[in-house]
Amino acid sequence: MEKSCTLLIHFDKGTPAIANEIKEALEGNDVPAKIDAMKKAIMLLLNGETLPQLFITIVRYVLPSEDHTVQKLLLLYLEIIEKTDTKGRVLPEMILICQNLRNNLQHPNEYIRGVTLRFLCRLNETEIIEPLIPSVLQNLEHRHPFIRRNAILAVMTIYKLPQGEQLLVDAPEMIEKALSTEQDPSAKRNAFLMLFTCAQDRAINYLLTHVDRVSEWGELLQMVVLELIRKVCRTNRAEKGKYIKIIISLLNAPSTAVIYECASTLVSLSSAPTAIRAAANTYCQLLLSQSDNNVKLIVLDRLNELKSSHREIMVDLIMDVLRALSSPNLDIRRKTLDIVLELITPRNINEVVLTLKKEVMKTQSGELEKNGEYRQMLIQAIHSCAIKFPEVASTVVHLLMDFLGDSNVASAIDVVVFVREIIETNPKLRVSIITRLLDTFYQIRAARVCSCALWIVGEYCLSLSEVESGIATIKQCLGELPFYSVSEEGEGTDASKKTPQANSITVSSRRPAILADGTYATQSAASETAFSAPTVVQGSLASGNLRSLLLTGDFFLGAVVACTLTKLVLRLQEVQPSKVEVNKATTQALLIIVSMLQLGQSPVLSHPIDNDSQDRIVLCIRLLCNTGDDLRKIWLQSCRQSFVKMLSEKQLRETEELKAKAQVSHAQPDDLIDFYHLKSRKGMSQLELEDEVQDDLKRATGEFVNDTDDANKLNRILQLTGFSDPVYAEAYVTVHHYDIVLDITVINRTKETLQNLCLELATMGDLKLVERPQNYTLAPESSKQIKANIKVSSTETGVIFGNIVYEASNVLERTVVVLNDIHIDIMDYISPAVCTDAAFRSMWAEFEWENKVAVNTVIQDEKEFLEHIIKSTNMKCLTPVSALDDECGFLAANLYAKSVFGEDALVNLSVEKQADGKLSGYIRIRSKTQGIALSLGDKITLKQKGGN
Repeated sequence: MEKSCTLLIHFDKGTPAIANEIKEALEGNDVPAKIDAMKKAIMLLLNGETLPQLFITIVRYVLPSEDHTVQKLLLLYLEIIEKTDTKGRVLPEMILICQNLRNNLQHPNEYIRGVTLRFLCRLNETEIIEPLIPSVLQNLEHRHPFIRRNAILAVMTIYKLPQGEQLLVDAPEMIEKALSTEQDPSAKRNAFLMLFTCAQDRAINYLLTHVDRVSEWGELLQMVVLELIRKVCRTNRAEKGKYIKIIISLLNAPSTAVIYECASTLVSLSSAPTAIRAAANTYCQLLLSQSDNNVKLIVLDRLNELKSSHREIMVDLIMDVLRALSSPNLDIRRKTLDIVLELITPRNINEVVLTLKKEVMKTQSGELEKNGEYRQMLIQAIHSCAIKFPEVASTVVHLLMDFLGDSNVASAIDVVVFVREIIETNPKLRVSIITRLLDTFYQIRAARVCSCALWIVGEYCLSLSEVESGIATIKQCLGELPFYSVSEEGEGTDASKKTPQANSITVSSRRPAILADGTYATQSAASETAFSAPTVVQGSLASGNLRSLLLTGDFFLGAVVACTLTKLVLRLQEVQPSKVEVNKATTQALLIIVSMLQLGQSPVLSHPIDNDSQDRIVLCIRLLCNTGDDLRKIWLQSCRQSFVKMLSEKQLRETEELKAKAQVSHAQPDDLIDFYHLKSRKGMSQLELEDEVQDDLKRATGEFVNDTDDANKLNRILQLTGFSDPVYAEAYVTVHHYDIVLDITVINRTKETLQNLCLELATMGDLKLVERPQNYTLAPESSKQIKANIKVSSTETGVIFGNIVYEASNVLERTVVVLNDIHIDIMDYISPAVCTDAAFRSMWAEFEWENKVAVNTVIQDEKEFLEHIIKSTNMKCLTPVSALDDECGFLAANLYAKSVFGEDALVNLSVEKQADGKLSGYIRIRSKTQGIALSLGDKITLKQKGGN
């Protein structure tokens, strides 16, 4: 059994402390030096050193000291030293300290008495405590409350010892008498705690006798009362009613800690609607009254738990929860919105949306740093509301469209995606949305938002007036053509007098000129910059946003403009009876598209047009020159049909996820538990019986399914030494979220006694050894269980290595046995997660660490390889199944996972099937930290060939 630790002090291992130096300082008369030496001795003891030679020195030179700091350090030293031998008997030298402790308990100074009484609470040795009991009991009636409260705790500790009831037979009676006369709140709380712990019937009797005055008691005592109520109600459910009345009365206590505990106790003891509603109301009051953000987050967690089990009650409090949005903290706002979105019903949707609209308007007026991010959260929440309840879409869509030109690009993207979905799902709003979009299109400044808005214009401008307005809006935002012009010096004076168009590039060729350093150079100067900021005309931004973006070299947007113009012209051919107007519009569209192509191929921009954008623009030119019915159908119908299919798949995926969550089996409160080990108790000890009953409970709750658990445990045992080594060691590794526990079995295979056997461990990576294991003495052919705790600080593959050092009687030098390395797998720390495509793209662009792994596998099927990578990396495929259905020889998919530390792991898999049937391509991993990118890359490299 491991030794309990009652004291934790940070120790800097870089500080050398030699036993002789400590001994010299303790023997001197310098009090500060003595204090420093005591501190060093205590830290060395906590770090595993024994220092047996110091005890007598401390008894001779430290015990007589009158300094309070020295006396306190002395008590700490006595607390942590070994007081018993290997057989559990108290060491003879411990008798030397008993007289000193008795003197301290009768000391005229209250502080010395109090800290000594507190020290007795850490002792478990009856032989040391027994002579001190009369002095402890005298302190129960001391005039100073500090001594009385510590004396009560000392009595409770003594009474809880194995022989404590014989040492203090009438302790409960004495404490009950003291409780009735005590006036100090802390002492009263300690006395009630002693009765609660050691004589529960007396505590219940006292509580029920003074039930009318519970609300007047101090905060500390009320907290212990609540703990008593929880314990009593768990053991005796029949008496729950009278105790719940006490809890309800304490809901009006002045202490917020008591109020919070009352609400938690109500939820744990009762599922009655009245009790749950009272608890929920209390949480809401705390949420609004507390200024500490940590308290708000904890309360929101409690409300989230109530929402899962008592949704119908929480629905009535949705507006109270929404008031938490007044907090400036983004985490609180995010949690609040998450809770509220799951409590929306047709009855409260209008109130919720109205509140969210007001919050959106507030973000416009303020200039806070996080306003953009908060606005994005609100927009996403409104989007979710409008999808669930389409009838509210009309009240919010026009408000949100004012934010298409938002400086926060993520917020603007959310708005345009919301508009794109609403215009498809709400046909009645189509005309008004298109009209508003065309009116506000010039405000859009982000290329990605422009691209999505142009797609909406190209797909949903159906009537003649809408198509004509769409073409006119695009032309206005592109400005006058051409995008640039070239003038030669020899063209005459007329050419030089030409005024270049606004926001265009005019390039003039010059003869060689002599520079300042005497060298020759040919100059090409732009007379009008393409990157000038848009001017303000009559209080609004001037048109030309598309032109500005194109002149920065964004030809993906140029391809989108070309496709949108092509769709509008094709639709104009269907709705415009006049062939002259159709031809005129076609010619203007061709001129615009050709001008974009010319701009992309010109030398005036630093980056020429990319091949993909050029191919799309050329396709649009060919389509406008010669349109077939099949191509018209693809451009005007198939794109929209694909979008509708994507929306339906998204809805189906969300429905399936909700069903999957609902189908997760949990043990219900009224499920029967079969304690079949209680049926045959014969031949079983009490301890064995309790172990077996724990297995029954685990089976009932699903924690322990069958006997394969033992087999899994065996699979996780790692051999650390060889079978021929004098010391054999193996480790069972348990990985929790933030720490690793090594349960190491060490076996002495020799006929000699091994002394000072020490397990020395070291780590590589973001792992940290919490404490150094102590030294042991191992008898011949005996074994020892040693536990080591290692702290994990980030998601990274780590290595634990070390050795076992020991001394043998027949060997002069210490023997070292090197241990095998223990590799910690990153898969223990990451789990599949889901995020939106927009969030994935945003993180992909933001994260700086990338690891590119070439595909090298014997698997010849793309989908099979994708499934293998998903299984090997414990990640979630974000690409819909429908996008992977067709057989085309190519496959691209996005994978996502999240670590227990909140870190994101992104993977993009791109493979192509070669002519010989083999797969080629790359797997790209991106993350915010280097550890995840490298560790996942190593894992994929090892696993991708198709092995287990």
